[in-house]
Amino acid sequence: MQQSTLKKLSEVLGISISTVSRALKNHPDISESTKTRVRELATALEYEPNHNAVQLRTRQSHVLGILVPSIDNFFYDSFIAAVEGMAREQGYSVLIMQSRDQLDVENANLHLFRKNMVSGGFASVSIETEEMNAFQKLSDQKIPVVFFDRVPELPGFHKVCLSDAKAARLAAETIILKKKKRVLGLFGHPHLSITKMRAASFRETLEKKAPVPQFCIDYPEGIEKSKEVTLAALKSHTRPDVIFCMGDMILVGVMQAIHELQLKVPEEISVISISNGLFPTMYNPKITYVETNGGKLGKLAFSQMMSAIRHEPFPEISYLEADLIEGGSI
Repeated sequence: MQQSTLKKLSEVLGISISTVSRALKNHPDISESTKTRVRELATALEYEPNHNAVQLRTRQSHVLGILVPSIDNFFYDSFIAAVEGMAREQGYSVLIMQSRDQLDVENANLHLFRKNMVSGGFASVSIETEEMNAFQKLSDQKIPVVFFDRVPELPGFHKVCLSDAKAARLAAETIILKKKKRVLGLFGHPHLSITKMRAASFRETLEKKAPVPQFCIDYPEGIEKSKEVTLAALKSHTRPDVIFCMGDMILVGVMQAIHELQLKVPEEISVISISNGLFPTMYNPKITYVETNGGKLGKLAFSQMMSAIRHEPFPEISYLEADLIEGGSI
């Protein structure tokens, strides 16, 4: 609110502008009777504080930035919902941006975070991100950043991660337990640390615990490419007997291919996925999956952010456990 409004309150009440300001902030030096008079008049005049002025003075906006590759993704949607809900309870609002996996868009969004002086930022990096200079600029302005899901491989950054290695290992162990012999593993972009970790753990588990005669890995990423790769594999003379999907969008593409070929699950082809939990329930039978919950990760990330804002110590990396959820697809 402009200074003239504070001045108006002070003129009507016959007290100084500074007394009005302190009364509105519930300052202990101001009597309760004065606070009551100021608040009642402020309500009557529909007074609102000038948040921009406060922001410039304190360098804090009480806004938290969230940067994701894409908003139209159920995992990120559930993460955002969890953070927004907890932020609201603590008096924060959220500014949600998406990079669309483009470095220039990511950098522009980070510039907006700095321009708006966010109190902190949550970030899942784009596929094109290699240097961390743009994120370091936030830290240089004393704006804490908590990375999640897609995190930088470099040390020195605060990260909340899914138990990616364990998630992939649980899926591989399930494939071994079910005695599958021809495995097709489908993963996201090979540049990302999350992909590298899941692929390495999946491969290592299959190779060391029960070497299979046929084991193939591909990196189709989204729905359309996953469908294309799956159709080609299922039409080949060395058709897999199980398909592992690293994430939900890959799972959707795989299931589209299976339905197009009218194959029965699990009699003719088995499927297992890592998932946030919604998409596996949409199929009959339900898909067996290793749960990596975006909502739970959001709550963990928010807890870490509050520790950072309060300058409390917290670990550089925190992990969210992964659990196998049995369906009927393998």
